This record gives sequence, C-alpha cells and structure tokens, in this order.
Amino acid sequence: MDEAKRTMQELKQMQSLPMHLKLGMTRQRIREWVDGYGPNGVYISFSGGKDSTVLLHIVREMYPDIEAVFVNTGLEYPEIKEFVKAFDNVTILRPDMSFRQVIEKYGYPVISKEVSKCVYYARRTNDPENVYVKKLCGELEFEGKKSQYNQSKWYFLLDAPFGVSNLCCDVMKKRPLHKFYRKTGKVPITGQMADESKLRTQKWINGGCNLYDSKFPISNPMSLWVENDVLEYIVKNDIQISSVYGEVIPDCEMDGQMWLDGYVPPKYRTTGVSRTGCMFCMFGDHLEQEPNRFQRMKITHPPVYRYCLKSWNEGGLGMKPVLDYVGIKY
Repeated sequence: MDEAKRTMQELKQMQSLPMHLKLGMTRQRIREWVDGYGPNGVYISFSGGKDSTVLLHIVREMYPDIEAVFVNTGLEYPEIKEFVKAFDNVTILRPDMSFRQVIEKYGYPVISKEVSKCVYYARRTNDPENVYVKKLCGELEFEGKKSQYNQSKWYFLLDAPFGVSNLCCDVMKKRPLHKFYRKTGKVPITGQMADESKLRTQKWINGGCNLYDSKFPISNPMSLWVENDVLEYIVKNDIQISSVYGEVIPDCEMDGQMWLDGYVPPKYRTTGVSRTGCMFCMFGDHLEQEPNRFQRMKITHPPVYRYCLKSWNEGGLGMKPVLDYVGIKY
C-alpha cells in the first residue's frame, strides 16, 4: 500500500488501533524493508532506550542475525551504556567531536530543534525577509498559516549572550550514522514514533513508515505506536530495559487511550526516568514538570550535574547562565 500523503485524521485513527494490530503492521513494514535491502543490508538503530529495545526485540524475533548499531556520543546515561553491553552483534560508533566542542563551535541546544535552528540561522543574516527571522518574528508563513511552533515567543534568544543551535544531533548522532551508511551501504530500522514530535508527525504524513527515496533511506516501523504501547509491550513480553527507567508499573492516576474497538488498555509509567536520550540536552526541558531532568540529575547523577553547571573556563559545560536565561530551574 502506498503510505505517502496520509492525513492527520488517519494517523490518529491508526494510533487508536489495538496493540496487536499495530504490532502486525510494524512487522509487515520490517518485512518489506528487509525484503527490499536484504538481511545484510539493514541494521537496527539501537540507542539503549526503551523504544529501541522494544524494536530490537521485535526485529530479532523475525531476523535474529541483523546487526544493531549504537552511537556512543558520550551524552548517554551511564546505565544506558552498561545496558547496551549486554547485547550481541552491536556495532559501536563514535562522533568526531565532543559535546563541548560542538557547543563551542555551534552553540547550545535549547527549547527545541526547530527553535534552535531558527535562532542559529537568523543570527547569520541581515535580511529581515529571511524565513528564519520571519518565523521568530511571528509572521505568517505560507498559505497564511501561523507557525505551528509558536517561535515568536523565543525571539529574545536572538540576543542571548551564548550560541544557540540545533546541530548537536547532526554532528554527534547523524554524521557517524551517515558515515556508516556510506561505508557499508546498510540502511536503518529505527524506533521513532510519529507521536514524539510535530516534525516526526509531518514526516509520517508525507512519507509513511518506510522512506525508500530519502537521501538516507530509513524505516520507522513503530511510527503508529504511542508511549503506552511501548510500555505495554515491555510488560506483556517481560522485556528487560535499562535500570535508569526503574520499573514499569500501572499508572492508576491516568486513564488509558480508548482503542477503536472500545477497549481501554491499562496506562503504564516508569518509576525512574520516562525518557533517556542525551543527558545534557536542554530540548523540551521548559515543558517538564518539576522535578525536571536537571533537578533529577542533581539527585541521581551528581558528578554529571556538576559538570553541566561548572563554568566554561573551569572546564565544564557552562550551562548555568543558559538555564537561567531561558528560565529553566535546576
């Protein structure tokens, strides 16, 4: 079936499907991807997080010998790095630059990828008609629609006394994987979900799960899943995940999402962190309830916390004035 150019309504309907149907669709997308490139022409993008751990479980039930690839950026939770070591056939890649070098050259990742991108490029032009400047000014975009990212509220970042950019992920994660692609010709299967961001939602609407025609082809067979699907799969299949998440338990304070057949599955949560990713990243921190990631880090990983806030001239990441400027408590 042609997946291209679906609608938001179709996405919401598919996200409301029963778990077993979504799992079947995920397996079908994986089969199509492996059929297209062969078992030796694909790899599992494995971050050590719960989403990619579920993906690894699904793929290797179908194709036990498919390689997994982990990018050790140096920004992962220590528990994640240890967890990854427990798996066989995992290739470990490393970036050419450290996070400190990326900050020094490009700037800090704050608010979101889209906002940081706008600030980075708007600072590099004197053209008031530049698209990034116009977005930060809150002007109307094409077809008279307001920017869905509400970037005008972040206009003050143009005057920030520090660099701002979205390029850390490109440099530290994407470049090593693109280099791996050019070297091996292997294409990734990832655990990305459309529900995770507006950008990923739009990518699914435009191209579906399997993007064959992209400059760097990529399969996102779990696109239709939501957070609770991942947790439910972990519980039902008794999958071990990194200890940084704690335990997966029923969340009695939250109602589950009703499926199309009227059944409401249990809502789950983790007793530890809910998301892993890069420990030092400030994307989305302004949206978190307290204790936020830095407040939790102060308790759970004090040495990392001190390194983040330590002044730049003393060899730290110098994040204290950045967090103060954007109003994030720590």
